[in-house]
Amino acid sequence: MARFIFITGGVVSSLGKGLASAALGALLQARGYSVRLRKLDPYLNVDPGTMSPFEHGEVFVTDDGAETDLDLGHYERFTGVPARKTDSISSGRIYTNVLEKERRGDYLGKTIQVIPHVTNEIKDFISIGEDEVDFMLCEIGGTVGDIEGLPFFEAIRQFSQDKPRGQCIFMHLTLLPYIKASGELKTKPTQHSVKELRSIGLAPDILVCRSEGPIPVKEREKLALFCNVRADSVIAAQDLKSIYEAPLAYHREGLDQAVLDAFGIAPAPRPTLDTWEDVADRIYNPEGEVKVAIVGKYTQLEDAYKSIAEALTHGGMANRVKVRIEWVDAELFDKEDATPYLQGFHAILVPGGFGERGTEGKIKAAQYAREHKVPYLGICLGMQMAVIEAARNVAGIEEAGSEEFDHEAGKKRFEPVVYHLKEWVQGNHKVSRSADDDKGGTMRLGAYDASLADGSKVAEVYGSTSIEERHRHRYEVDIKYREKLEACGLKFTGMSPDGRLPEIVEWSDHPWFIGVQFHPELKSKPFDPHPLFKDFVRAAKETSRLV
Repeated sequence: MARFIFITGGVVSSLGKGLASAALGALLQARGYSVRLRKLDPYLNVDPGTMSPFEHGEVFVTDDGAETDLDLGHYERFTGVPARKTDSISSGRIYTNVLEKERRGDYLGKTIQVIPHVTNEIKDFISIGEDEVDFMLCEIGGTVGDIEGLPFFEAIRQFSQDKPRGQCIFMHLTLLPYIKASGELKTKPTQHSVKELRSIGLAPDILVCRSEGPIPVKEREKLALFCNVRADSVIAAQDLKSIYEAPLAYHREGLDQAVLDAFGIAPAPRPTLDTWEDVADRIYNPEGEVKVAIVGKYTQLEDAYKSIAEALTHGGMANRVKVRIEWVDAELFDKEDATPYLQGFHAILVPGGFGERGTEGKIKAAQYAREHKVPYLGICLGMQMAVIEAARNVAGIEEAGSEEFDHEAGKKRFEPVVYHLKEWVQGNHKVSRSADDDKGGTMRLGAYDASLADGSKVAEVYGSTSIEERHRHRYEVDIKYREKLEACGLKFTGMSPDGRLPEIVEWSDHPWFIGVQFHPELKSKPFDPHPLFKDFVRAAKETSRLV
């Protein structure tokens, strides 16, 4: 039966709870334990699928088709354990489940209340798969004191009481602000945060304190005394140059040992950290640098493309180069020449997105990459923009565009080489959708197979003609334009197994120009870079030598 670690946050949000959880998971794995990580988000959205990237950053998609918080991306990247639908929940989903049960009559006429009905639903969720792993790490989103989070805090309090003594521990992440004027590291915000936690029946076993520098012994002892934790369970989380140093940094601070001590596990297996030492070596000792432009429309918030940025870093590590990413707003050259903005880059990546804004700039980025033989990777919408560019400028379909933009504008303006996907095969059954469906959870989501053409660039990159990748889209390149586009040199080298849905396109006369309908970035890891990103950065490295 799993031991449970509940990770909470205080003082301010965005301190890195997800990263701390992921790093702890990696350290427990390094000691030979199996882990699963889970995120409990207090917001009322059913999932983040309908949220703007400016609100929430990227949406991470699991193999089984869940749209989840970006922290699940950290969990996968650090542990290699594929996330599932059952690893992400929100208040919205919890309340939806409770109300659906009430409508069915499952509660036998009882008055529905937060306690016990909502908290029981949360506890049931937490316990899914508890017999599968040694450790279950559950991160509670937000900060202690948030009104939305109260049912979750109450649920984990009850859960720890329901379990045998010593099977649950609590880890609390806070901020130690440095007051420059007085030259002091202040512990008071952490003391208040722990006081708030204790007022709702939770006492932290471990304190993880974010700070700009090391925590002096005096402050460490003060925190231990006033927050009622052991001095060796006060863990400093200092700012790092790379997130991939986190497992080694937390190990040096003794986080994994503090966790095992809290559970009374002794003697503990020694950790094997060779993988993370190699990762750190590749990050900090590159043998060159490449410049990659990410041409998108959410460039003001880098978290909107978190997995893409990380996958590029992984590709750089595989090639022993540093990837210097520059974010280029696609709207800058919607109506201008792209050349001044894209000159000097060794590769161009156009990521996914929704809506028409910025798409003319993305089309021009694809055109620039095609004409100047610059390595190009188009992901989801980035592939569709490459196809529209080819249709307009090479195949002579001047009005080529996407049905998505016509739907948005409410009038027909384009010849839809990209159309609204109304049906597809998922497993052994057919899925049907209409343009009037609800927005949430109605896309082609999750892992699907694709067949690659023999002798194609992508088959060479993958080393296989059969792949499985994660999708998140509701618009698709129309297969009826295949013949005309292939006659111009844009080859459809990846298709769904039934041959109806284009998955990959590539220019046959280009050194490296690939568009994919799926999201390869979601499966990349620092110790196992995704083949497409690995080869994309290799191509950028080749270009850098020619410049």
